[in-house]
Amino acid sequence: MRHYSYLPATQAFLDPARAGANAPQRAKAVVIPFGLEHSVTFQKGTSVGPQAILAASKEVELFDEEYWREVVDDYEVATLSPTPIAQTLEAALKQIALLVRTVMQEGRFPLVFGGEHSLTAGAIRPFVERYSDLVVLQFDAHADLRDGYEGEPFSHASAMRRVLDHEPLSLVGVGIRNISKEEIPFLEANRERVHLHWANDMVQWRLQDIVAPLKGRPIYVTFDVDCFDSALMPATGTPEPGGLDWYRVLDILKAASEAGTIVGADIVELSPRLGLHACDFLVAKLAYKLLSYALAKKDSV
Repeated sequence: MRHYSYLPATQAFLDPARAGANAPQRAKAVVIPFGLEHSVTFQKGTSVGPQAILAASKEVELFDEEYWREVVDDYEVATLSPTPIAQTLEAALKQIALLVRTVMQEGRFPLVFGGEHSLTAGAIRPFVERYSDLVVLQFDAHADLRDGYEGEPFSHASAMRRVLDHEPLSLVGVGIRNISKEEIPFLEANRERVHLHWANDMVQWRLQDIVAPLKGRPIYVTFDVDCFDSALMPATGTPEPGGLDWYRVLDILKAASEAGTIVGADIVELSPRLGLHACDFLVAKLAYKLLSYALAKKDSV
């Protein structure tokens, strides 16, 4: 049973003039805008993040030099109409889980546009139900392993801790450069499930080491935009210096798509800022690249 409607092409993701823009029923990918903003603790604005991504996406060139064609033709993408978000985090997580589950039941790829990182704890639920060997690939500046923050167990600061409530799910985190003392005991007790690649070790990273735990497995990508260096991505609630650049992110996403199968994703924590439209565009282009790595024809790169 469908629980949603589609945005018209003029308001949806990517260029509305493309051939498949007006046939959302045939799209293999579905964007789910979900502007959750319930536990943000510093700079606010995630509630309007999805709309900023959709607006900027109209300027993303469909021709991709890596694939040497308009790769969206391989899969096409539709966009759901945003729905009012529940007043409590727990109820909101049930909402996003239902939306993602419905898209998956139709055999399509869900891509959630956030919204704060808390939403991942809900979006992941249908994947845990379907895949016994699921692995999460986390792009983030923060470990997000607290068992609650400011009295809220579903806080954005606890996003990965709530994801890891689902055993035996495992986690690979890249770009981490901020962790609290209270998170360390959980990390050390879960070394077999949690593999973090610290940003201060970037010069020593090897792609094969990062993607080794992903090989042959279904992968859920959760991408907090503060993974990018704050000089590149200041439009986020908790920016951190020392982050990743564009091409390093793409290298990891591509290697992940070749190691396993990306089955779903979210992009979270964009907090648009007046005059920083480049940040909105960066996230829109990232979303297009992520979909292409997950869904493009593998023999045509």
